[in-house]
Amino acid sequence: MTRIAILGAGSGGAMTANILRRKLDGDEAEITVVDKSTDHFYQPSFYLVPFGYLEPDQSRDINDLLKPGVEFVHDAVTGVDPDAQAVALEDGDDLEYDYLVVATGHRLDPSAMPGLTEAWEDHDDVYPFYHYEAALEMREALENFDGGTFLVTQPDTPIKCPGAPLKMTMLAEDYFRRQGIRDDVEVIMTRNAEHHFGVQPYRDKLYEIWNDRDIEFKENFSVEEVDPDAGVVYGADGEEIEYDLYAPVTPQFGQKPITENSPLTEGSEDGEYVTIDKHTCQHDGYDNVFALGDCENAPHSKTAAAARKQAHIVGKNLTSLVQDKPMRAEYDGYAACPLLTEKGKAMVAEFDYDGAISAPVESKMNWIMDVNVLPSVYWDAWMKGYDPLP
Repeated sequence: MTRIAILGAGSGGAMTANILRRKLDGDEAEITVVDKSTDHFYQPSFYLVPFGYLEPDQSRDINDLLKPGVEFVHDAVTGVDPDAQAVALEDGDDLEYDYLVVATGHRLDPSAMPGLTEAWEDHDDVYPFYHYEAALEMREALENFDGGTFLVTQPDTPIKCPGAPLKMTMLAEDYFRRQGIRDDVEVIMTRNAEHHFGVQPYRDKLYEIWNDRDIEFKENFSVEEVDPDAGVVYGADGEEIEYDLYAPVTPQFGQKPITENSPLTEGSEDGEYVTIDKHTCQHDGYDNVFALGDCENAPHSKTAAAARKQAHIVGKNLTSLVQDKPMRAEYDGYAACPLLTEKGKAMVAEFDYDGAISAPVESKMNWIMDVNVLPSVYWDAWMKGYDPLP
């Protein structure tokens, strides 16, 4: 029997496991998912919970998401030896495999931004909302905020859901207007790049929206340090930005057991990401290893929508290999980002390796789809390995 090990029970790992279980009979493959956590969070809720647009309880036990016949191992991965075809675990014996799927996601590291950990733990005006706990805490902070500078910054590292900082910024500006304090608030977002969004024509539409609503974008700003006592963020070029309420995006990296205790990331530019063929999702050095989602180096946006599409590609290609058939499925770089511009209105950015797919149109229907419909689709279809949406 073929042994398939999947590292990570996030969006990419859970979807892939359930797709493979549907495609491969129990006597064909033994499928094992490993993760150090049993909680699977709906991460798009992290920028909605602070404003009350979704309720806080947006997580499930991974055991309730995986199909019968998928084994879950609650343990931490400490390393991978692809030559021995074995995964080292913190508490259990090595997990041997015939095929490996790496879906370990991003590692959030607030300590990589000097001053951020202290600012979050010891002050009541800093909320790195990519962390679930901070997103919950930010809800009360917004209710008590009565004016000043609201600041969103981004790190120099790649980040999952690159649209989230923009959504946080626009939803906050809209929230302040609805609270009647907009004239008393300066809204700023920074990024260490020329533009706040990388894909046209959505970028120009966003600039139009931000100009109309007096949202300031500071380009080429690299966060050097946070001084929580002074309420100041220092840029690498010496620029200073004072804040009264601060929502920083935490620096993000590959998972250490993969980057430091395996050779799977050796070919990537910064040594942080598993190197794969951008179409097949197969590792470029080990034919029996696949990777998808935030942990790999394919040039796509790191979103759950991308992982959703990749999961089906990995499922098809891995099934073909198990059944001694040629791989034919190819990922086209699809990613999607519902850009919530204000309460009740959103624009959906869809693009692939070749460029934009959808038009930059704001609508109420897009908001309903993202906030009211998508969470159920995520839990009841995508996580189960089905894909009812194009």
